[in-house]
Order: sequence, then C-alpha cells, then structure tokens
Amino acid sequence: MRVVTISGSMKFVKEMMTEARRLAFAGYCVLTPVFPVDDDKKPTKKQLQLLSDEFLKKIELSDVLFVVNKDGYIGGSVRSEIGYAESLGKEILYFTDKK
Repeated sequence: MRVVTISGSMKFVKEMMTEARRLAFAGYCVLTPVFPVDDDKKPTKKQLQLLSDEFLKKIELSDVLFVVNKDGYIGGSVRSEIGYAESLGKEILYFTDKK
C-alpha cells in the first residue's frame, strides 16, 4: 500500500478531505494535515511550528505528495512543502478541478 500525504491551502479543507476519501478508497494510506476545529482558539507560534514539523515528517513517510491546488492556487507554505518533497525525491501529484 502506497502512502500519500495531502497538501493544500486551508481554504480547501473540504476539497482535501474529499480527495483523501477518494484516495483511501483507491487503496492508498492517506495522511492529512491537522485541520482547525475551533476558530476561537488561535494556535501559538510554538504550536504552529509543531504542526509544521509534524507535516514535514508526514512527507518524509510518504511515497507521494498530493497537492490540492483548486483554481491553480498554491500558497507559500504549500510551495515549501512541494520543495521539501522534491528534495526527498517524492512523487508529486496535483489535484485537477473537474469543471
């Protein structure tokens, strides 16, 4: 079973979860970012760094980085994640809008 990590802007949480489900049903082991659940509680800088470090570890453990780039949007954090995955020789796949 191949391991895939989902990456994308938090603006696209719904799309990332839809793709995670699709990939899981296709036989992948899917790792996802930690999504915000309580908008009233802003994470601290330390917590954000922990999440960033954790996500890089997910990329290290993965065979594939799957980038959800709805409408072609890729922000700075996702660009960094792509660069990191490339530096590790990981396969990178991109979400395609089905309009």
